[in-house]
Amino acid sequence: MNIDKILNLLGLAQRAGSLSSGDFIVEKSIKKKEPKLILLAADCASNNEKKYIQLAEIHHIPLRKIADKEALGRAIGKEVRVVVAVQDDGFAKALLKEIDQ
Repeated sequence: MNIDKILNLLGLAQRAGSLSSGDFIVEKSIKKKEPKLILLAADCASNNEKKYIQLAEIHHIPLRKIADKEALGRAIGKEVRVVVAVQDDGFAKALLKEIDQ
């Protein structure tokens, strides 16, 4: 897993308008089955981790844990982020390919 490449892809997806981030917004989009991929900070709280794993399983959305909260937020030009949802299929496939290597 090349974390720099993954974070760069996230930045591109953010500039393309293909990401949503933040607890409430991502949870809402998951319930609408919009995301193609959910990315969770590796250092998130265990209750957040359980909630998003459960939501991802229920709605059949792939979920991966990457980086830490600060790096995830910095990659998309925001402050600390615990969860990011990728809305675009192309970005989701590219990210999954890099993460799962």
